[in-house]
Amino acid sequence: MAPKFGTSGLRGLSSELVGSVSALHATAFARFLKAKGLAETGSPIVIARDFRPSSPEIASTVMAALVREGLKPIDCGTIPTPALALYGASLGAAGIMITGSHIPADRNGIKFYRPDGEIAKEDEQAITALAAELSADETANKVDAASGEDHQSEATAMFLQRNKQVLAADSLKGKRIGIYQHSTVARDMMVEVFQHYGATVFPLGRSEQFIPVDTEAVSPDTVRLLSQWSDELGLDAIVSTDGDGDRPLVANEHGAPLRGDLLGLVSAQFLDAKVLATPVTSNSGIERADDFTVMRTRVGSPFVIAAMDQALANGETSVIGFEANGGVMLGSAFKTPAGELAALPTRDSFLPALAVIGTAAKAGQTLSELASSIALPIALSDRLENYASERSASLMEHLRASSANLSDFLSPIGSVKDTSDIDGLRVTLSDDRIIHFRPSGNAPEMRCYVEASDSSAAEELLKQGLALLASWKS
Repeated sequence: MAPKFGTSGLRGLSSELVGSVSALHATAFARFLKAKGLAETGSPIVIARDFRPSSPEIASTVMAALVREGLKPIDCGTIPTPALALYGASLGAAGIMITGSHIPADRNGIKFYRPDGEIAKEDEQAITALAAELSADETANKVDAASGEDHQSEATAMFLQRNKQVLAADSLKGKRIGIYQHSTVARDMMVEVFQHYGATVFPLGRSEQFIPVDTEAVSPDTVRLLSQWSDELGLDAIVSTDGDGDRPLVANEHGAPLRGDLLGLVSAQFLDAKVLATPVTSNSGIERADDFTVMRTRVGSPFVIAAMDQALANGETSVIGFEANGGVMLGSAFKTPAGELAALPTRDSFLPALAVIGTAAKAGQTLSELASSIALPIALSDRLENYASERSASLMEHLRASSANLSDFLSPIGSVKDTSDIDGLRVTLSDDRIIHFRPSGNAPEMRCYVEASDSSAAEELLKQGLALLASWKS
């Protein structure tokens, strides 16, 4: 797939991003910053990367392009994306994160940050237009190698300090927490943070080979691994993240992963948030779960952040956002049992993991008991990989063309009661089950989300939905 902006950053095959494509987009980003008055000659710009084999080379090429543009790259090494965003904000610096998040190692990506946070969709369009204008410029496409001042220890210390003031001291004492380390850049920080709160921590599954972990669609092999560890070690929870540490994975005492939108909801309750922004793919029961003002958005952190910004502009306070993958964003500052968390409007995996485990510990509940106490419909999701974008586009066009097309397609499942076209196609069936089809914005994948009143009905609906998607011939 040709590199392009998706739901979160520029994505493409690693073989295409290595070299001139990364140089071109770094150059375009530098010129965008200068044109907007967000950087000038000599301005610092923070850079970090994940553990993919292609990430160091892309980072080096990006830093060389920034040097040519008169900017000063600050090398933050291999740290989580939210840690980079936090450190950049402290310096008033823009940033670039080299990561493909949860997608396989043969693909990679670049996330861009203004000094005030993630770039917006209109910023993506401006950078894309600048890259197109510069595409024939030999200097903009020049592939060089460069490094920057090493600030990894400073950025790491700042993020650790933030996460050591989420819970009260020793609040996890007596808890046995597994950290599935695999190849996430958050792996060592996670160990230190949970140990800080008194937990007995078990580092698990560390790998020097990149392992793609999708926290929104955890693979059956990963679930079996988590269950095995939980049984063998008598764990209260297992925590992990995707490759760049901005999406959480929290498994209960049986090794079963909790839904990301449940983590987001508990985080909002933990912080006593007043306004909650979340995509249409998050559980439909959130509106009924607490006394929040809920703003529904398209899928992707830029849309959630835009909704939080709108709420703040309207004079709202205590504004939080999260995605169905569990990544939590703070639009405003929040008080915690141990201090205050400054606003951090980018996805973070640490806060939701701490909030849900801390909430259960305070209530004397297991994670299973906590999840059961929150009355939400059963929501499941999965994806079909290697689903060409042309195929998904053809299907969505067909389903949107007429109500008859949609009814015929869904006739093996049920009849249509209502539809939402905010992002993909979300259908409420006559018996109030929900099925939602959405092409991925980051990879050649088709995602299916379902909701039903019980687990067996949700599992069956997901199976039927995936089968329908597989049957479509473009």
